[in-house]
Amino acid sequence: MIPMSEESIVTAVEKVSKSVVNIASVKMMQDQLFRVFPIQGVGSGIIIDSRGHILTNNHVIEGTDRLRVTLGDSKQVSAKVVGTDEETDLAVVRADLLEIYGNDEVKFQPANFGNSEELKVGQIVMALGNPFGLTGGPTVTAGIISSLNRNVQFENGILELVQTDAAINPGNSGGPLINTKGEVVAINTAKIPYGQGIGFAVPINIVKSILTDLVENGHVRRPWLGISTVKLNPRIASFYRLPIVHGALIVNVEPYSPADNAGLRRGDIIEEIDGNKIDSPSQISSYLRKKKTINDRVTVLVNRYGRVYEVPFQMEAHP
Repeated sequence: MIPMSEESIVTAVEKVSKSVVNIASVKMMQDQLFRVFPIQGVGSGIIIDSRGHILTNNHVIEGTDRLRVTLGDSKQVSAKVVGTDEETDLAVVRADLLEIYGNDEVKFQPANFGNSEELKVGQIVMALGNPFGLTGGPTVTAGIISSLNRNVQFENGILELVQTDAAINPGNSGGPLINTKGEVVAINTAKIPYGQGIGFAVPINIVKSILTDLVENGHVRRPWLGISTVKLNPRIASFYRLPIVHGALIVNVEPYSPADNAGLRRGDIIEEIDGNKIDSPSQISSYLRKKKTINDRVTVLVNRYGRVYEVPFQMEAHP
């Protein structure tokens, strides 16, 4: 039993419910005889501005040929993909502002974003979605924040997610996870198939860091080091006779990358970035994603055969 008044939950849901939409997609496929047939999919999304931009999961709209958005008042409009990012499984679509119903122009009510850095384990949250586009508003499930900064492996890399016990069904992918103030604190994803009673969501601060790129450029321009690393442990350190047993061991340096230009080598061990201790490769990518943009400068503390020194260099866009 969640120790909270019904009124608080109802008020929070009412603040954001008109911003939750259903997204229906159609993908044209070919069978072995080259016959073309449509495959339909459904997901949810959240309105982010009055211009009709809608945030959702990338896997909801990936490879689609047609998109149809059903708003909270059951009006339907066509939509097109504006930007996608496989690494975070996020995408932005834009609804057609020219579609009207009689004399009523379609209006979009954007949701308010919160701050995912303020989330705490045990905090009450609600997951919203609109998997069927039915009247009566979005579906709502309530729960708590079960864990923060969960490093989950995707095919495109490791992503830090919020874990919740609020039920997140496949049709609710792309919908918001909100706090009791009615603020969006994460974007639900049902892409992870394992686990019962476990839901994951992309923290809203990650969303905010890439949203402008998605809307304006259609893709995300990320800072790039140009290295591949593995987590150092006592077994690896003993086998290769390394001077320390913790850190990120560089196993490859891309030619002409920022790391290559700064003089980093295969076999170097990264101990710190900008004074932040590094114990695993995921900490490097997480720090750069959250704190750094293109052309920012970083200082890496490197251990090379027992000699420790600082290497400053400038971040560049990933080619």
